[in-house]
Amino acid sequence: MHFLTLIIFLITYAGVAVGGIPGLALDRTGIALIGAILMVVFGILSTKEAILSIDISTILLLYGLMVLSSQFRLGGFYTWVALRITKFMDKPKKFLFVTMLVSAVLSAILANDIVCLAFTPVLTVSLLKAGLNPVPFLIGLAVSSNIGSASTIIGNPQNMLIGQLGKLDFGHFFLWCTPPSLLSLIGAYFVIKTIYSNNFKSAVSPAIIERRAWQSFNRHQSTKGIIATIILIILFFTDIPREISAISIAGLLLCSRSMHTRSILGFVDWHLITLFCALFIVIKGIEVVNLPVTIVGFLENNGIDIHNLYILTVFSTLLSNVVSNVPATMLITKFLDPLNHSSAGSLQWYVLALSSTFAGNLITIGSIANLITFEQAKEYSVNIGFKEHAKVGIPVTAVSIFITIGWIIIQRYIF
Repeated sequence: MHFLTLIIFLITYAGVAVGGIPGLALDRTGIALIGAILMVVFGILSTKEAILSIDISTILLLYGLMVLSSQFRLGGFYTWVALRITKFMDKPKKFLFVTMLVSAVLSAILANDIVCLAFTPVLTVSLLKAGLNPVPFLIGLAVSSNIGSASTIIGNPQNMLIGQLGKLDFGHFFLWCTPPSLLSLIGAYFVIKTIYSNNFKSAVSPAIIERRAWQSFNRHQSTKGIIATIILIILFFTDIPREISAISIAGLLLCSRSMHTRSILGFVDWHLITLFCALFIVIKGIEVVNLPVTIVGFLENNGIDIHNLYILTVFSTLLSNVVSNVPATMLITKFLDPLNHSSAGSLQWYVLALSSTFAGNLITIGSIANLITFEQAKEYSVNIGFKEHAKVGIPVTAVSIFITIGWIIIQRYIF
């Protein structure tokens, strides 16, 4: 049984890393779901154990925030913001900075994947029509959305998981993770500006670019979304469980006189929610046969202490770029103690949040936000390949990780 569990786990994570299985039209979610099914079919987990392995609080928080993001998308808020910042296009370097700053701030509040999904089409068309090269700006969008999302518990899916499992305080998380995120954002801007300093112009004729249908701006619905977000953030600073606050706000938003429930729920990323549920089950399967304990023991016997903050930073960075940061985080959390709320214990969760998120910038598959941005850009004949992204992603990630290590040193030995 141990051997079978290990085989299912390895095939599942290998499939997630590669993004597919030769000969089958399975994507990462499909592969994870098959892995979860096999854990139940072969009796490694009962159906009850599989269901109980899913962290419902994390799923509810993710779901509630997706409904909130749906409100903004249907209200045309993201499109309105993207179009507003295009007024800086006459100064490309300033426009790059503004784009990265806005996407980072929005990603910290409304999740990076949604920001990239909504911004990419508007920015791509606007840039091409202005005769600018979309590549540096779209890479900047993906990079900054990842970095910005690292600063809050609700910035990205893996941070939501870390915040829920680690039982972390929303305010303390923000205060610890924001300074390195801000410094990393500044560093990323200078990296991109330096690399593309002489390549901001586009060779594509604006005449061939067609504008796709975008959601028109609705002031009332957008304002309602902003008010709901402010109330939600205030609730996050109270003792009310975050998932309860999120689904409560989501329930209120569903009570609309003009936006149909089907329209709001149509923007919920059921694909990502299914991926989360499936990975919870797969990891529970290996937990039942004590595989995480065996892995930790093996690493420690070889002089690798996963609880060492510097090793944890490097380990999560590497693993996040093998299987993407969400699956990597779900595995690594099994090595951390959620009941350890000492200073050192809390730091492990903060470091994991920063390093796994910053790691998403290294290569294309490191983050779902990268894949969303680059796949959407292809619809407008803008191709951002692995090498093109890596020449920015590698130095940006190196800067971010060095900043993270520096921040660890400051926190441990100065404060």
